[in-house]
Formats: sequence, C-alpha cells, structure tokens
Amino acid sequence: MRSPRPFLALATIGCLSLLAGCGGGGFAGDSQERPSGGGQATVRMLVNITPNLTQAYWDGLVKPFEQANPGIDVKIEAPTGKGVADTLPQQLAAGNAPDVVETLTADETLAKQMLDLTDQPWAKDTPLAEQARLGGKIYTVGVGVQAQSLVFYNKKAFEKAGIDRPPATLDDFDAVMGKLKTAGWLPLQTGGEFLTGLQVLQLSNPSRAQTLPTWQQDVKAGKVKAGESLLPYLERYRTWIDKGYVDKNALGMKYADAETAFLSGKSAMYVMGSWFTASEAKSKKDFEVGVFPAPVDKGQRYPGPQGATMAAPYMILKSTPQKDAAIKLVQWLVTDPAAVKSQLKQDGNFRAGVEREFTPLEKQVQQILDGAPSGVPQGEGYGDATLPKGFNAAWNTEVQGLYVGKSPKEVAEGVDRWLAGRS
Repeated sequence: MRSPRPFLALATIGCLSLLAGCGGGGFAGDSQERPSGGGQATVRMLVNITPNLTQAYWDGLVKPFEQANPGIDVKIEAPTGKGVADTLPQQLAAGNAPDVVETLTADETLAKQMLDLTDQPWAKDTPLAEQARLGGKIYTVGVGVQAQSLVFYNKKAFEKAGIDRPPATLDDFDAVMGKLKTAGWLPLQTGGEFLTGLQVLQLSNPSRAQTLPTWQQDVKAGKVKAGESLLPYLERYRTWIDKGYVDKNALGMKYADAETAFLSGKSAMYVMGSWFTASEAKSKKDFEVGVFPAPVDKGQRYPGPQGATMAAPYMILKSTPQKDAAIKLVQWLVTDPAAVKSQLKQDGNFRAGVEREFTPLEKQVQQILDGAPSGVPQGEGYGDATLPKGFNAAWNTEVQGLYVGKSPKEVAEGVDRWLAGRS
C-alpha cells in the first residue's frame, strides 16, 4: 500500500519535458500502421465537454498540432452517454473505441485496453504520472493538477452576515451557514447530476485523510467500509438539508446552472475543484469571490491534506490502428508549452514550473496548494489507490437519496453493498 506523498511532490512532477514537446514532435517507432484513406491518419479523441471545455475549445486546441502535422487529422468526439465514463464502455462493447480518451485514469479493468506508455521518456515527467502508476506501469498522462477540496465564497455575503474569517472546522462551518441563512442567503450551493456526491467527497477529504490516509487501499482490501467510514459526514450533510443550508430541491438543478447561481450571487458558498476559477474569471458580478481550504474535524490539523487529481488525463487505446499518430498527439498535448498553458488556463488547473497569468482567485488557490501538508486521491482515486470503476456514480446516487427520505445510515449501507458486490 502506498501512502499519499506530500502535495509539493505531487505538484512538482511537471515540466522537465516541456521543451521536448515543442513543434509537435513524436515517435516513428516500428509500427507498420497505415494512415486512413487519402494518406491522412485520423485520430479519434473522446473528450469531456463542460462549460469551460466546449467542442469549439477542443477543436481550436488541436488545430496547431494538425498544422504542424499535416498528415494527421484529429477528430474530437463528445460523449454520447452521460459522460466519458459511460460512453467509452459502450464504444468498446460496440467495437468502435476511439484512439485517445481524455478524462479517465487507468484502473485494473481499463488498463487492459490501454497502451503502456512506460517506455516513452516524456511520460514519466508529466504531473502525477508516478503516483498514477498501476502495477508499476504508466497508462495515464496528464497536463496538470486539480485541487479538489476548496470552498469558494461570496465575500459580500460573508461581510453582511458578520463573518470576519473563513471557518477552519466543520463545527465552525455549520455556525457560518447558520449566520448566512439568518442574513437571508442560501448558505451552500449544490445541485443534481454528479455535483451532490462530489461535494461531499471534496468536503470530507481533508478530515478523512488524517484518520485514514490510505483510504482507497484499505477499502479495496476490506479493512475499512467506505460508507461506514463516511457516515459522520453523511449525518452532518443531512442536517444541512433539514436546516435549509442547501436547497431541498437541489437535485433538479444541473451542474452548469448551480455554478451560474453562485456566480450570480444567489448563494454564499460553493464547494468545487480548482477548475471553477476559470468560470469565475469569465463571469460578470458585483461581488468578489474568495476561497479557503475545506474545514476539518475538531482537533485535526488545518489546513488538512488537499484532494488532488490529475488534470486533463489522457490514455491511448491499445486497439488503435493509428498508434504512432496517437502517441504523437498525446505527447504534444501534455508537453507542448502552448498546449499545456492553454489547457491549464481554460480549466483553471496548475502545473509546477509553468508560468502563466494568474487571476487573483487562482493565486489564492496556488497558495492553498503550497500550504497543504499533503495531497490525497479523490473519490475513486488513481493508480494502485483505486476503488472499483463506477464508485463515484454509485456514491452520488446514494448521497442523493438523502434528499428523498433515506437516512444517512441507509445511504452508507447502500454504498457498502455496492462495493461488496464488486469485491
């Protein structure tokens, strides 16, 4: 089992190979592949589509690569299911898998379908590549690091509610929400889709990591029950619903609408990852947004460990008929300076050694990352610290049950039943 390393070690894996990626360089290898009709190799890339990462953005991102490599055409494909995690298995089952997939990281099941990149010299220097190794091999490479356990807040709301400092403990967090509600604000913005369960995990990371630093490994080994270990946070969250600290009808709100609601001043706090800074930078509002590390349980160190995930992870399908072109594309995406900076800026992510213009809010996030004592895998995790694929979705479904009458204990038991069926 592998304990999480200090966050600086996570974030510093980064830019030694940036210069090597300039100009769309790649590998010829020994492949006998043939380009598709007309002498053009078409690389299909399945990507995540979000308010920041639009189809137009992706098309524009790869355009310089196509110009530098006129024999390669990159076809950006949006998910046909709820997301990439739903779409890729459907495509694999239909024998219509893409050449490159973005968003997902390799687990024991996916790794069997993915190209081993361990022998590519540029791969080991990409962010979190070493931490995401699976069985000692590199299948996933990424652009940067996402901070996960962040609470963004409306400074005007805090001032009007008489709150002079962000809360450091979860008990203080409860008290702050009470003051905000009394002052006429919706204390905490949430929503439906994947958002509900994600926020609970993001909030629990810093506390859980101090009591169970190898949580994913321990759950996988049967030493710890995931739902049972997170029951105290589910119980606390249920009180927030009961007290009106979150909207009792939140499940009907989409992720993008929840983000807009916070940025339009309808709520006081919003738990989200560092990519939110990109949306905040584009928004027009009459208040300033601040950010603080997620609070921790009473008596624990604050700030606690920061949830950390690989930003813009890429994998190459082993079945690709365009192996050399796919490798060349992925290398460019994660090492070319302009491509890296573009992706970091577009989705509010970070990478040690890469200088770009930071917004005031991004500077605050960087300070939080610098001050975090360690980084921990988020949710399903990555590498050898990985829970069964689908855990995030199953957890989210169970957490949403709190809004429709399920008790925290029932939710925890539902999570543990799901995991028991996949042990």
